Amino acid sequence: MKTVDPSRTSAAQARGAVLEELIHRDPGRFRVLTGDRPTGRLHLGHYFGTLGNRVRLQNLGVEMFVIIADYQVLTDRDVADDLTGHVEELVLDYLAAGLDPARSTIFAHSAIPALNQLMLPFLSLVSVAELNRNPTVKDEIAHSRQSAVSGLMFTYPVHQAADILFCKANLVPVGQDQLPHLELTRTVARRFNDRYGNGTALFPQPDALLSSAPLVLGTDGVKMSKSRGNAITLAASADETARLVKGAKTDGERHIAYDPVARPEVSSLLLLAALCQNRTPEQVAADVGGAGAAALKKTVTDAVNGYLAPIRARRAEYGKDRAYLRRVLREGNERASAVAEATLAQVRTAMNSHY
Repeated sequence: MKTVDPSRTSAAQARGAVLEELIHRDPGRFRVLTGDRPTGRLHLGHYFGTLGNRVRLQNLGVEMFVIIADYQVLTDRDVADDLTGHVEELVLDYLAAGLDPARSTIFAHSAIPALNQLMLPFLSLVSVAELNRNPTVKDEIAHSRQSAVSGLMFTYPVHQAADILFCKANLVPVGQDQLPHLELTRTVARRFNDRYGNGTALFPQPDALLSSAPLVLGTDGVKMSKSRGNAITLAASADETARLVKGAKTDGERHIAYDPVARPEVSSLLLLAALCQNRTPEQVAADVGGAGAAALKKTVTDAVNGYLAPIRARRAEYGKDRAYLRRVLREGNERASAVAEATLAQVRTAMNSHY
């Protein structure tokens, strides 16, 4: 189980309030690195947890780098066998949700050689003990479906440090469980600057923009997840959504009320409808009242299908032109590669290895 120091979380939350004010005042001072592993289609948990926030930051004027972390799924044979398909589906979800390739650089990890060259000097700055005690790595190893854990999994935090620092991102939207990864990135940046900076800071120490998004449960009452089969994907049809919501777990009480502790499954459905309607869960619960679970599920189905309708329409339209998806990725790869090459040149100069 992942454990994060509560004081670290509190500090990130306090800093986040300050950052939000600065973003609205001067969005151009920020560069964000964010992204996903291409392990399947994105779902409502992703949308309300991270994807919608990326679109918000982009529209505020923050410079966005969105990485498709394909190297980080090489440990999963089921995914790696259709990596191209998963990557294209991810691009499709991004575009449908509102990421604009003219304003957000969408790129694949494996397509940026200079980025990957940065990982070696960064690895030299981190001890094996530090990698071993990273709680996120421990959790991923514990939940790995592989009979043996590859060395690649231990390097995930340093992979992420390279992802963030190659473009000198100074802001990274994360969930609470990712704070240890970002702290290691800050450590790598600080150690590189101290060892090779000669009085200057080549790399920023990026801030965490801690997500305030509520946890959206899946149809089985646990965290919505690609691998659990309990997720409503952005690509799901209206009929498929209705079927999934109809089969969602509730409880035996007829009166519908929002009580996340005592009634987590009902409360998650209320939250989902509320997010889609821009209302509070309590307001949705008051409307349903004593009409029972069937009425609640109809409310949720209508809310989700209404909210996702324009996203699904855009997804269907973009999906007709796979060549366009590949062009978006190719142009994003070119932009990211130019940035990474420039950073790598600075690193080589700093390390006196420019021959």
